[in-house]
Amino acid sequence: MLRNEDMTGMTARRLAPTETLETMAEIALSGVAAVCDLTGAMYLPDHRTLVVSDLHLEKGAAFARRGQLLPPYDTLATLRLLENVVNRYQPATIISLGDNFHDRVGSALMPLVFREMIHGLVAGREIVWINGNHDPDGTTALPGVSMDEFSLAGLTFRHEPSLAHGKGEVAGHLHPSATVRRREKSVRRPCFATDGLRMVMPSFGVTTGGLDLRHKAFTGLFARTDLIAHLLGRDRIYSVRYGNLLG
Repeated sequence: MLRNEDMTGMTARRLAPTETLETMAEIALSGVAAVCDLTGAMYLPDHRTLVVSDLHLEKGAAFARRGQLLPPYDTLATLRLLENVVNRYQPATIISLGDNFHDRVGSALMPLVFREMIHGLVAGREIVWINGNHDPDGTTALPGVSMDEFSLAGLTFRHEPSLAHGKGEVAGHLHPSATVRRREKSVRRPCFATDGLRMVMPSFGVTTGGLDLRHKAFTGLFARTDLIAHLLGRDRIYSVRYGNLLG
């Protein structure tokens, strides 16, 4: 029998799930109901708000401009994943938590086909682009507004988590991941990290890496006795207490 701490059928690829209880983790974040989705998005049902983080759109193009070639499909794959989750939840508002593009000129130089995809998926909705360290100047010629932080229902959405804030902070930037043991092997997965007061979200972009939750960059951000990693498995979410993670 599987327990919350067990992992099964893991692969490196995140799949867009059908809507079942196993593909979600229902939590309360500083008193606000939230759903952690297997895609790496978070939905606030009482406010019809979808939150994603670290899309890193046009990463392949950014590397190409520097003479380093990557497969050029990252933007298309990430936007299709976003379309899937938007279609399922039908949010009124989308918040993207910074590093929306991989560099400062990504949105300005993005091909028209991707620009049209973004216009289509946000049609009739509000979108808030939080500025990140990769794209501090905001977006160019895209719908929505760009800002350094945004507040809703007592939650504050920003790119980088800060020790100066705590309760109600929702941030990205660190791309949290966690490692567990399965059948004598260690398995590392991206994860939502929360102690019920603060949330650090996984990267939504399909070509981004992760930072282990035990890394010193997370020091002081969470009450570790309450910290849970909601790991993104192949076909379900696994919620694991911090003390049960591998170091």
